[in-house]
Amino acid sequence: MSVRIEITDGVAVVTLDRPERRNAFTGAMGRALGEAYRAFDADDSVRVIVLTGAPPAFCAGADIGSGDTTFDKPDSTAFSASPVDPPAFALRKPVIAAVNGHAIGIGLTIALQADIRIVAEDARYAVPQVRLGVLPDAMAHWTVAKVAGISVAADILLSGRTFDGNEAVRLGLAGRCLPATEVLPAALAMARDMAVNVAPMSAALSKRLLWDTAIHGYEPARVAELETELHLRVMGGPDAREGLRACVDRRAPVWSARLSRDWHDLPEF
Repeated sequence: MSVRIEITDGVAVVTLDRPERRNAFTGAMGRALGEAYRAFDADDSVRVIVLTGAPPAFCAGADIGSGDTTFDKPDSTAFSASPVDPPAFALRKPVIAAVNGHAIGIGLTIALQADIRIVAEDARYAVPQVRLGVLPDAMAHWTVAKVAGISVAADILLSGRTFDGNEAVRLGLAGRCLPATEVLPAALAMARDMAVNVAPMSAALSKRLLWDTAIHGYEPARVAELETELHLRVMGGPDAREGLRACVDRRAPVWSARLSRDWHDLPEF
């Protein structure tokens, strides 16, 4: 299998698992990742998702084993430049990308669909497709501009240049950079804390509002309206009471809301 899955204590770890090819991306890997995302989103026992790669890389980009025919036009009309469906930002669960090694091309662009990124300081990062006669994928023209701004998007997408983890943080593409061996442990520590202490419904509603604001371009007044509406959904409910009780008692909360049972989509406009 090109993707390995482990679930422990509410944290699902998805590992891109082709280490002999530096986890080079294939269509099968994209389909497996999308299937895993869909399953986790429906599973109340999964609170947080961590995406990582089997060392020594996170993902070296598209598998170029076909040589100069790698980017030949496909015969099938099923081709998509965004092969992971759904993307990580469309899920209701927080997704942390533990980018523990080189992430090139689609290896980086799928990480940019996550909510949070921790990167390896000494790894190489690039979206080099313009240097290969094609162009960036996995919605990178949108995600990079939303995550780090259009100037950064133009810098890295139009140049295809390579940069390290420290620059990734300076550019706003990642939240933290650490030595490669510390990236996954840091992501897991964050995920385990969130899995216990963050109310699943609160996280889902907050994430959905965050990304819907980016997708639909909501003005501040509309965000205020939606924040008010979503507060009214949860205020006075069991989790709102439990969160305060657990805080006062200095214990882990026991959340009762279930996305599979209690979720209602946000209004779009």
